[in-house]
Amino acid sequence: MAIRRLVLDVLKPIKGISIVELAEKIVEHKGIEGVNISVTDMDVETMGLMIVVEGENIDFENVKNTLEEEGCAIHSIDEVVSGSKMVDSRRGRNDM
Repeated sequence: MAIRRLVLDVLKPIKGISIVELAEKIVEHKGIEGVNISVTDMDVETMGLMIVVEGENIDFENVKNTLEEEGCAIHSIDEVVSGSKMVDSRRGRNDM
């Protein structure tokens, strides 16, 4: 089944392309419909990013390669949604 949503915790060097340019590079890949990049923290040399990618058929390797080409490192894969339906995993324990 195709990946429909991908949430990544990424470390990006301050020097290099901006997060706007990074989003534009990621969204160019076939199967990706949208990208959201949020800065989670920053220091002198790096910035922490949360990158959310959505689409009908996300190729993780393409996203990973684009990030690595720009000097980024994936810290963790925080969420993956696959299948014919997006499942909302943010329900509280009291909702069960």
